[in-house]
Amino acid sequence: METEDCQGGNSKPEMERSELVFIPSPGIGHVTSTVELARLLVNRDERFVVTIILMKLPFDEKFTSYCKSLTESTISNNIKFLDLPLLEQALDMKAKDILAFYMETYKPLVKEALAQLIESSTSSPDKPPRLIGLLVDMFCVTMVDVGNDFGLRSYVFFTSGVGYLSLLFSMQTMKDEQNVDSTQFKDSDTELVISSFAKPIPARVLPSMFLNKDVVPGFLNFARKYKQTKGIVVNTFLELESHVMSSFFDGLSLPVYPVGPILKLQRDEGDKGLDRAREKEEIKKWLDDQPPSSVVFLCFGSMGSFDEDQLKEISKALEHSGHRFLWSLRRAPPKGTIVFPSGYDNPKEILTDGFLDRTSMVGKIIGWAPQTDILAHPAVGGFVSHCGWNSILESLWFGVPLAAWPIDGEQQLNAFQMVVELGLGVEIKLDYRKDFLSDDEVKMVTAEEIERGINSLMQSTSEIKRKVREMSEKSKKALMESGSSHTSFGHFIDNLMS
Repeated sequence: METEDCQGGNSKPEMERSELVFIPSPGIGHVTSTVELARLLVNRDERFVVTIILMKLPFDEKFTSYCKSLTESTISNNIKFLDLPLLEQALDMKAKDILAFYMETYKPLVKEALAQLIESSTSSPDKPPRLIGLLVDMFCVTMVDVGNDFGLRSYVFFTSGVGYLSLLFSMQTMKDEQNVDSTQFKDSDTELVISSFAKPIPARVLPSMFLNKDVVPGFLNFARKYKQTKGIVVNTFLELESHVMSSFFDGLSLPVYPVGPILKLQRDEGDKGLDRAREKEEIKKWLDDQPPSSVVFLCFGSMGSFDEDQLKEISKALEHSGHRFLWSLRRAPPKGTIVFPSGYDNPKEILTDGFLDRTSMVGKIIGWAPQTDILAHPAVGGFVSHCGWNSILESLWFGVPLAAWPIDGEQQLNAFQMVVELGLGVEIKLDYRKDFLSDDEVKMVTAEEIERGINSLMQSTSEIKRKVREMSEKSKKALMESGSSHTSFGHFIDNLMS
């Protein structure tokens, strides 16, 4: 029913608004992707508002500072943040137990927060948005139970690719229907035929969680829990993983929405806690002085680090290759501890004798790296990467080919996809594995192997570079109106409102 305005005319009926609660995992990569997804939703459809619940880790002060800066910012009038208290109990826990502990311990706090949101939406005379559902991070799927307590629909936000998602479902099916234990493939030469991959997957590139008897049950439970939700939103795009989408998910009753690449390319108020303007300016100034596509950038993510012997091998490879380089060098945390790598006060102490002096005209060592700014710079011609999914999407967006050197998590599978399945990268060592949940010996990657990968990466007439440029264009078109991800996101919104 329309109401008369003060001028005596008719005004439009008031739009009913809907609220979603997003619950990301406690890590900068997961939170930034979640914030960007929320921004995409509220900009696409003004009926939505989003509350993002922030959980924090006791050993990550930078992330805690970042969360604080988000709660103090105004990214959008339709996005608000709820900062949950820090749980100190995890300080003395083993790494393999922390994730499950955190999710279960935070459950009552999340339930209390949802109850308050629901109460405010029903008791306020101002007609606030109606809470309709949860979107939980791929590692926070136990929060679906909390949503069910309130009769809310739940969705999963999968921050990796559909290749890993399909493998997770395949491993869960193999276990439940054939009683196949994936840990038997550890140190095996077996090749697995998985319908969602065009080529057999060597057991040596299976993600670490499938090979660790302590953690694999929890990850298979993730897959079972995903199937209890209303759908999975994935940070990928159809053109990148078309074979997976066509061969696996067409037969899945659960809807999957590829809506990426969801990237954080611009800074905003929420970044104040990570402000490093002077460092960024020094890096930019150095890159400005380098020829186009001449620099190889080495960066291994927020958890990526190596021991001193491996760092010496990298320095030998860089020097002998003769290529210009920008190297994000990080100090490995003490063995057995759960802390993030830090920078070196004096890199000269741990690198090859005289390396910094001999390469001073062609190379630069940095600690923290503003990765998207670096990849966007025209001087950068290649990216030596740990193949974290966000890093892969960023390298493709900016058209920078990568050399794969995975470390942990699902990165070995990501590297296999990029190099073997899709031909969008070159190999340094696809089966390198430094599992922080395991005490297994880490094998050295030799200077010769590293140099070979870098030289292959930096070849000026590489077919891979052409394919990467084409995929870069496809990644941008996917987000445009009528593009594959734009269309898929529309289907997700329709599902939300159905």
